This record gives sequence, structure tokens and C-alpha cells, in this order.
Amino acid sequence: MKSLARLCLPLVCSLALSAPLANAHTPFLVPTSFEPLHQGWVSLDAGFAEVFFQSEVAFDKGNFQVLTPKGEWVAPARLEQFTTRSLVEYQTKDEGTYRFSSGVRKAAIFRMYELNGERKHSRDPKEVLPKGAKLLDHYQSVTLAETYVTLKAPTQTALKPYNQGLEIVPVTHPNDVYAGEAFAFKVLLDGKPLADNEVSLFTGYDGNEHEKETLKVKTDKDGKAEVKLDNTGVYLLYARKSAPAPKGADAPNYGYVYTLTFAVNAQ
Repeated sequence: MKSLARLCLPLVCSLALSAPLANAHTPFLVPTSFEPLHQGWVSLDAGFAEVFFQSEVAFDKGNFQVLTPKGEWVAPARLEQFTTRSLVEYQTKDEGTYRFSSGVRKAAIFRMYELNGERKHSRDPKEVLPKGAKLLDHYQSVTLAETYVTLKAPTQTALKPYNQGLEIVPVTHPNDVYAGEAFAFKVLLDGKPLADNEVSLFTGYDGNEHEKETLKVKTDKDGKAEVKLDNTGVYLLYARKSAPAPKGADAPNYGYVYTLTFAVNAQ
């Protein structure tokens, strides 16, 4: 592997959002560098944002974990929950690729209904809907944000799929992507390929450039897709899917959101 460029992110880094997501806070987990720095330390920001990577809400109710190159899940060395952002730190020791995960976060339960021709929603699962209301949707939001960091040469163990929930599984190693190349990936839902599912790509900037339109791709029949990346920088892949919730869940449907942050390096 060519030497990974260190792509440190200033807090003023911004990311263009497409219209469907403009009013939604999207989860993210992003390292200050995709290579461990002093004494192997990795520092990451996590949160919910409308403009990346300027967090507006801390990523709470998650279960931050690190998957080591040996395939062992461990807790981060430090987790600080602030009002507008979360901070995660971990010291790498073994060579290879580490998977950093926010853990699955289950949010409020939503019910959307129609009453007298007007659409309304409720976040209180105990609230009795008004008489004559027609229930349109009943779901719980389930979010997961992840990224990968590699110490020296990249390895594959941390890239293995969960085969549970919605996930983006890299085909191209996310720490081995270079300008002018394509980044290939698969989208799975409970371990099965998710065909014809839209995935959005967002491009991070330093605040001095105009916002760019979001690139969107659709997965093929095998759940695979790829994005051509001509420029260096930090990117975020965003996938979402509504699906029936597992038996015993608090709502009949889940609204899954998965994001993957990665970097594109210079040749």
C-alpha cells in the first residue's frame, strides 16, 4: 500500500447536503487523521449535523466500540459527551486496520397519521391517536456511523460484515483509496444484498469552496455499487432503508440510517 496521506479535518470543514436531507441531522463519525498519530493515538468526532463536519448534536445513546485487527471488540480509551459533539479516543498498538463504530443508536418512536386531511406526527408511543385518525407510518429510527483507521499496512478482518441491520461493506479497502480511482462497496440488510438502493456521497470541504451537488448511485442486483473519486479529501457515504423491525421491537418498522466516512489520498 502507498503511504496514507494524513488528512486532518479542521472544525470549519463543511459538506453539501442534498435537498431531501437538508432538514435532517445526519450521524457521522470522523477521525482527525486516518492514520494513528503520536504514540498510536486516534481521536474522533461524532455527532449529528446538517453541514459536515460541524456537529450540532452530540451522538448520545450509542455504544462506541473499536474492532481491532485481531477481530476483538474493545471499548475506547476515552469518551466525552458534550452538548454539541462527542469525542472518542483510542490508542492503537497492533498493525492493521481498526473499525471505529458508534454502535447502534435507537431513537424516538414516530407515528405519522392523517386527520381531517392534515398530516401530523407523534413521538410519544403512549399517546392515544385522535378519533378518526388514519395511521400512515409507525417506526423507530436506527442509526449507525462508522469509519476505519489503519496503522501501517491495511488488513481485512475489521471489514467483515455484521449481517445484521443496514450496513455498507467496503469492497475497496477504505484506507487504500486514491484520487482517480473508484471506491466499491456493498449494501446489505440483515446480511442480504440490498438491490436498487440509493446511496449518497458527500464531499467535505474546508469552507472556502462553493458547495457541490451530492452524487447519488444505486446498487445493482447484488447490492454492489461504486463511486469514482477524482479529488483527494474526506467523503461520507449515506444509506437509508425502511424495513420491518425484528420480532419484539418497540415499533413495527425501523428507519435505518448508516454512514461511512473515509478519505481519498493523493497518488
